[in-house]
Amino acid sequence: MSLGHKAELEFLASIFHKDHEQLRIVSWHLDELQCQFLLPPEPAGTLSLPPQLTLNCTIPESYPSSSAIWFVDSDNPDVTSILESLQDSKPNSQEATIIEVTSEEEDAAKGLEDLDHYELKEEERSSEKKSDDEGLEEEHLAMLRNINKNLWKAHSSGTTSGSLLASNRLMKELREIYRSQCYKSGTYSVELINDNLYDWHVKLKKVDPDSPLYRDLQLLKEKEGIDFILLNFSFKDKFPFAPPFVRVELPVLSDGYVLPGGALCMELLTKQGWSSAYSVESIIMQISATLVKGQARVDFKADNQYDLKKAQRAFQRAMREHEEIGWFTPPKEDG
Repeated sequence: MSLGHKAELEFLASIFHKDHEQLRIVSWHLDELQCQFLLPPEPAGTLSLPPQLTLNCTIPESYPSSSAIWFVDSDNPDVTSILESLQDSKPNSQEATIIEVTSEEEDAAKGLEDLDHYELKEEERSSEKKSDDEGLEEEHLAMLRNINKNLWKAHSSGTTSGSLLASNRLMKELREIYRSQCYKSGTYSVELINDNLYDWHVKLKKVDPDSPLYRDLQLLKEKEGIDFILLNFSFKDKFPFAPPFVRVELPVLSDGYVLPGGALCMELLTKQGWSSAYSVESIIMQISATLVKGQARVDFKADNQYDLKKAQRAFQRAMREHEEIGWFTPPKEDG
């Protein structure tokens, strides 16, 4: 990244500061930008939106020859349509403009003709931002850097089936998981299948110790040396605006809202119940809680294994049924 690129970001942050009435740059790095857009009050009868939207942007190393990657935690179709148009736009290599400034802000911009000579306040900025690497172990840092390197090569050559938006979000999810106390304490583990960012193995290693499922897992460890529930998370290129497909791979479970083939009957994993605001860790923890609440048990007598195609068919069948009859919400006293 050039000094001019750093200066552009610094300049934008000085204009759209944290007290700006409409658009605020909350934090920025050379490769990442987070903004908040404050919405005016909505007329009665219009589609409700939160009072502010958080916008996230990833700036690739090849910027401005490659587009910046934008995403927002909102399911509103108008908002997502705007971001898709941003995503599809190709920046001019000489001047990439993503925001229209007001006349007052244009006047301020006139005094800054040569951004390469703009004075950067490095110490002030570093005190406000948090390092992306903070709280990460060296092995995870090396892994993330390797994944990121291979990912950009694949996107540049067109050899990946994923989208830049999905890849960016999944990298952020993986980074946050490596920082998580639940991950560090061994509640669960994550492994990319064949180094594929879109295909994860998640091991649930700790469930409620007062549950029958916990006792079953202890017995399973004695019998087969397995003391975890292995989940497969399959992400699509529409993530985070579409949920992952999640299924149990082993052991075979009875009850716990586990469908034939190992698919999970959970509303949050459907397009109706999904929200792009959900983190992958929150999904993992919700699955763990649902298995326990649903009285899942290890089926020690099962002579068959879970199957992907059977799981997909069972999931689609269950979704069609719930579209007709709705979803049951248990009483609060049932958790």
